[in-house]
Amino acid sequence: MIIPDGPRESRTFYVSYGALSALAAISVVMVIGLVIVVGSWSYFAARALRATSLEAEVEAMAGDRVRLEILGQRLEIIEEQYGRMRDLLGYASSDELSNVWLPPPTGARRAGTRGVRAKDGPTLPSVWPLTGRGFVTQGLHEGLEGEHPGLDVAVASNSYIRASGGGTVSDVGEDVVYGHFVVIDHGQGYSTLYGHASVTLVGLGQQVREREVIALSGSTGRSTGPHLHFEVLVDGKHVDPLTLVQQPN
Repeated sequence: MIIPDGPRESRTFYVSYGALSALAAISVVMVIGLVIVVGSWSYFAARALRATSLEAEVEAMAGDRVRLEILGQRLEIIEEQYGRMRDLLGYASSDELSNVWLPPPTGARRAGTRGVRAKDGPTLPSVWPLTGRGFVTQGLHEGLEGEHPGLDVAVASNSYIRASGGGTVSDVGEDVVYGHFVVIDHGQGYSTLYGHASVTLVGLGQQVREREVIALSGSTGRSTGPHLHFEVLVDGKHVDPLTLVQQPN
């Protein structure tokens, strides 16, 4: 019933129960439809944001892949140059000793190069422990502040330090005085020590061959400049290294 304000007549409308039920059903359907629309929009909006994020990740991964490919190409070039250097130094596919023995390239990808470390057994120290001549700054027992148990050879940082003879690494590590050092047992009571290295390249118990590069020179420990401290011991007693090895000209 609608009763207007004023002189107009009131009006009465009759709605059946069935119509009310239909109207209610339509209202419910519209509400459900609205909920579905809103839910679908939220879902697709979230998917769109996720897609954008995935696209950014894919783009970043593509960039990383390009950088990895470039790095791989550079590593292959370095590997090839390294192999050429070994060839120039005299390393062959056989087990013959070269003037400076270097480990084979990673993965032994170069044809004719073995990937197994050669083990030639112990030999007495007889080889100059550097690939370069260097400059002897102090000899055995020539220290100004007491005894000096070895030979000091000034050399540029990161020069190759090589085993004066074949043998077994009996000690390797870092010391307050010697810095990074390596000790090799050559058998028959002979051993050699290499001190003040910037980095050591061998491990405890490892078999090394004569002239094998075992470390890089440095100035670690008690040192005033880059050099190699080289000691030779026979039955635990220091001997003058220059009586066994000869400095190259």
